[in-house]
Amino acid sequence: MAPPLALTLGEPAGIGEEIALRAWLEHRDELPAFYLIGDPDHLASLARQLGWPVPVCPIDDARCAPRPFKTALPVFPVGRSVRARPGHPDPADAPAILAAIEIAVRDVRNGRAAALVTNPIHKESLYRAGFRHPGHTEYLAALAGAGEGAIMMLVCPGLRVVPVTIHVALRRAIEGLTTAAIVHAGRITDRALRRDFDLAAPVLAVAGLNPHAGESGSLGREEIEVVQPAVAELRAAGIDARGPLPPDTMFHAEARGAYDAALCMYHDQALIPIKTIDFHGGVNVTLGLPFVRTSPDHGTALAIAGRGVARPDSLIAALQLAAEMAGRRSAGS
Repeated sequence: MAPPLALTLGEPAGIGEEIALRAWLEHRDELPAFYLIGDPDHLASLARQLGWPVPVCPIDDARCAPRPFKTALPVFPVGRSVRARPGHPDPADAPAILAAIEIAVRDVRNGRAAALVTNPIHKESLYRAGFRHPGHTEYLAALAGAGEGAIMMLVCPGLRVVPVTIHVALRRAIEGLTTAAIVHAGRITDRALRRDFDLAAPVLAVAGLNPHAGESGSLGREEIEVVQPAVAELRAAGIDARGPLPPDTMFHAEARGAYDAALCMYHDQALIPIKTIDFHGGVNVTLGLPFVRTSPDHGTALAIAGRGVARPDSLIAALQLAAEMAGRRSAGS
């Protein structure tokens, strides 16, 4: 029996537990087995409030999760009670939120879980409780000992994008963009496409930073001084990188068919196209970790939490993609 997927609590005031309940309730027959790391009593209470017949089955070992999965949602107790109400984060829940992530990393690293899927966190609430990482990606990299190596990929059918700079102000992203950062992202992306997505000869499209990719320097010299040298270095390493390409013509359907992933220079350059193409079904993947990690490509949605209207599409896609990636890694090991 294949190991299950570990799903973290996320922000309990948001929609994470809600979409986990709904994914299990409506799609458990087509989903890989997973268990949620959280507070069983809080989860069962939420199911009752929503009127959803989801039995909760506490487990004391992740490896036990597949057995009850078809009849009850397995929950590994995080060891702390959750206090938040829907839409109202409580900083006192920060230890439980972070403990769930740490337990999941432990389980996947010791083979009890096949991969890690994280529900969205509310960073402002964690910051008030003393959290010092910019976000999930950086925290997971620290837990895994991956240093600064981990990068983010967003995935939906027909498009994969990798932002070279992530959660920084646009001005800082432009000022901090380097050839080395682009090369680093390109190398990790190429390796992941081969290992985790089973592509024998992946093609990377490298976006320019400026309108029209700089117009030969008349609209900015970053393409000439930063991006072109990165493309040349990637190609010298045997990676099929193409660019810099005008960002405004990279994402229509015909253009997307010419590459396997797009390296984008800043956050919104990557996330706007993927969220336009598949707002509900996009998946966040962390590359460069020693284990598979995926996440829904949306936030905590505090405004609609507890109402039973949140769609589980992105979580379902994240679970399915995590299982596929873990299967490929297992087959290739």
